[in-house]
Amino acid sequence: MPDLHRRTLLRGAATAAGGAVLGGPFLGFVARGEAGAAGRRPAPQPTLGPVPDLRDGAVRLHLPPGFQYRSFHDTEFPVTLDDGTRLPGRHDGMGAFRGPDGTVRLVRNHEVNNPGPAFGDAAAAYDPMAQGGTTTVEVTRHGEVRRSWTSLNGTMMNCSGGRMPWGSWITCEETVNGPDVGPDFTGASNVPLTKPHGFIYEVPAGGRSDRAPVTAAGRFAHESVAYDPRGGHLYLTEDNFGYPSGFYRYTPPVDPMKRGRLTDGGRLQMLAVRGRRNLNLAAAQRRHATYPVQWVDIDDPAPRFPYTPGQVAPTTNDQALTYVSRQGWDRGAAYFSRLEGSAYDDGVVYFTATQGGGPAETSTGPVADGYGNGHGQVWAYDCRAQVLRLVYESPGPDVLDFPDNVTTSPRGTLVVCEDNVDDNYVRGLTPRGELFDIALNRLVSSTGADRSNDEFAGSTFSPDGHTLFVNIQASRGMTFAIWGDWSRIGV
Repeated sequence: MPDLHRRTLLRGAATAAGGAVLGGPFLGFVARGEAGAAGRRPAPQPTLGPVPDLRDGAVRLHLPPGFQYRSFHDTEFPVTLDDGTRLPGRHDGMGAFRGPDGTVRLVRNHEVNNPGPAFGDAAAAYDPMAQGGTTTVEVTRHGEVRRSWTSLNGTMMNCSGGRMPWGSWITCEETVNGPDVGPDFTGASNVPLTKPHGFIYEVPAGGRSDRAPVTAAGRFAHESVAYDPRGGHLYLTEDNFGYPSGFYRYTPPVDPMKRGRLTDGGRLQMLAVRGRRNLNLAAAQRRHATYPVQWVDIDDPAPRFPYTPGQVAPTTNDQALTYVSRQGWDRGAAYFSRLEGSAYDDGVVYFTATQGGGPAETSTGPVADGYGNGHGQVWAYDCRAQVLRLVYESPGPDVLDFPDNVTTSPRGTLVVCEDNVDDNYVRGLTPRGELFDIALNRLVSSTGADRSNDEFAGSTFSPDGHTLFVNIQASRGMTFAIWGDWSRIGV
C-alpha cells in the first residue's frame, strides 16, 4: 500500500502542475505540465479499496467507495458459448450496443496469435488456421450473461477496434502475418496460414461478420479505429512495436451512415505535419504542442508478397510490417510511438501513444524494447480544423504508465486502460485536466498466483452510461461490469 499511496501523491502533483485550459474543441483538457508552471489544486481523489466480486465474493478489483462489479466469461476455467464455441482468452478491445429487453450487446475481440485451428465453426472462418476473432455476448447492466456466440473467427491478433454509429463494431488485426510473410516476433512459422492478415473487419452488433476484410483500409499492424460521421472518415491507429507508427484515415467510397455498412475500395492516407517533414511526435513535446496537419496518400495499401505454398516466404515480417508506413514516410508522414486506443467525441478523435514522450529515438528501428522512450501520450485530432494537439504527456511511470485502450464517458471524461508490468489501473482524465484512478487490478489465480500485472483492455460504457465494461487481456481473460455513481468521482 505505501507504493500505491506514493503513486497517488505523485499523480496529484503532476496534475496540479498542468498547463492552462485549452480552447476550441479541446476545451477543458490540459497538456503536459512543466516544472514550475502555474496550475490549480486537483480535486480530492477517491481512495480505492477492495470490493468483492458479485459473481463469487472474491476480491479481484479495488474500486472507489460505493462501486460494485461482477465478472463473467472467466477463461481460467472452460467457458462454452451458446453456439457450442469454446471461448478463447485474450479478451481485448470491445464495443457496447443496445440489446433486446434492456440488455447490452458487447462485441469483444480476442487477441490470439500464431497459426492454429480457428475457434467456432471452421467452415465459416476467414482463415481456418487463424485463432483470433470476436465473440458477442448479451448481458444485463449488472454483468449477468443472457446469450453469447461467435461473431467472427479465423482472424489473428484482434487487438482493439471501434464502435460505429450505424451499429457495427470494426475489429482490427494487429499483425501482417500470412503465408506470404516470414515468422513474426514469436518465431512461429506462417506456412500453415491460408490467407493474408493485417486488415480490419466489420461485425454487426446483433449478428455475425461476413468475414470480408476491408483491404483498402490497409494491411498493417492495426490497433483501433474511430469514425467521424460529419467528415465521413475512419481514423486508424497503428501499433508497430519496433518502428514508428502512423495515424491514418480511410475514406470509404460510399457513406456508411446511409448504406449501413463499411465498404471496401476507398482511399487510405497517413498524417503528416504541415511544413515539418517526418516530424518525430514520439519524442517529448512542448507544453500545449499543436500542429496543423495534411494527409498523404498510400498508393498500395494492401500488398501481397510472392511465396511458394508449403515454404517459408522470402519477405520478412519486418519488411511487411513497414511496407505501408514507408509509403507515408517517403511523403513526409509523422512518426508516433505505438498508437493504440482511440475514441471519437464531438468532432475530435482522441488517441494514445503508449511509449511516447521521452527522448527521441536515434533511428527508425527496429528498436528491441519498442519505439519510444516515454511513458505515454494522449493526443487529440480536430477533424474539422485538421489540427493535432497534445492533450497529456506522462512525466513518469508513477503518474501514468503506458496508456492503451481509451474511451469517453457520457460526461466527457477520458477513460484510459494502462498496460505495464506493475500495477495496472483504469484511469480517468477529466475535462478539468485531473488524472485519477478508477479501478486497480488485484487478480489472484485459483492456484494463488499473483495476476495484478495483467492488463486492462476494452473499456466501454453501456449506451445509457450506467455500466463500464472492461476486460482483462490475458490468456485467462475475463470481462468486468462495473457500476456506481460515476458523476461523484468525476467520470
